[in-house]
Amino acid sequence: MTSQKRWTADQIPDQKGRVFVVTGANSGLGLATTRALVRKGAHVVLAVRDEAKGRRAVAEVSAGVAGARLEVRRLDLSDPDSVRAFADRLRSDGVRPDVLVNNAGVMAPPRTLTEQGQEVQFAANHLGHFALTGLLLDQLAQGEDPRVVTVTSTNHRQGKMFFDDLTGERAYSPMGYYNQSKLANAVFGWELHRRLSAAGSPVRSVLAHPGYTATNLQTAAPVGMVKFLFGRLLLPLAQAPDQGALPQLYAATADGVRGGELFGPDGMAELRGAPKQVRLAPRAADPATGKRLWELSEGLTGVRFALPAAA
Repeated sequence: MTSQKRWTADQIPDQKGRVFVVTGANSGLGLATTRALVRKGAHVVLAVRDEAKGRRAVAEVSAGVAGARLEVRRLDLSDPDSVRAFADRLRSDGVRPDVLVNNAGVMAPPRTLTEQGQEVQFAANHLGHFALTGLLLDQLAQGEDPRVVTVTSTNHRQGKMFFDDLTGERAYSPMGYYNQSKLANAVFGWELHRRLSAAGSPVRSVLAHPGYTATNLQTAAPVGMVKFLFGRLLLPLAQAPDQGALPQLYAATADGVRGGELFGPDGMAELRGAPKQVRLAPRAADPATGKRLWELSEGLTGVRFALPAAA
């Protein structure tokens, strides 16, 4: 597999004139991604649920970067109406993205359903990003070196799709359903790559995972043992967000990146380190799973991509 052992954010090519949409950009990996992109001249749209936190993030980044081009737009990925409104406003305002970074996520909360009756991790981590990508795809296709970067996790390798119990009504496990959402991210990223390739689209679908990174993901939603384990006990082993964001920054900006590739840290167990190409779980590339998840996601979101199914 390709190695990028010495790659750092300093090696991001000049991004002047390019527009990035980063979901969950007000904290953690999203904020670190935004900061690195803005330093290289990118115009970044911070797609955030809490606009006040987004504005504070803009002030923080702008203080360290002269002439920073940043804007905050509200996006609640668990709400289909919010996703459509975000995409519609972006279009009507003439903001055409070159790169979409599907970064935002929620981890291991108690069983929670959205207003539409979906389990919140599956809704926010997967369905919202699926819909957002579909609604922006025609604009992305007109961009410069267009890419969709979807952030998954090493947990996708332990994940299972609960197609017969998507909401966890019969047997909910916070981490089990988190792992499902991260597998769904990986399945989506790969299936999108297959369909984009079949259509001859210029857009590349790339995957990334941050290893074990200290963010509020481990503390904001988890409860009980999950919060204690990842938010306290193991936290000293975690890397900083600026380091954890490198795989998604590499996927979004580096030369030579190909559609369908997954990038993660090069250290032991892919927990920390510089970005390198890593293994995608075979189940994430299973055509039958990809087709089933795609059709299910179209039905649940009402968003249909103008792409042929891959052979």
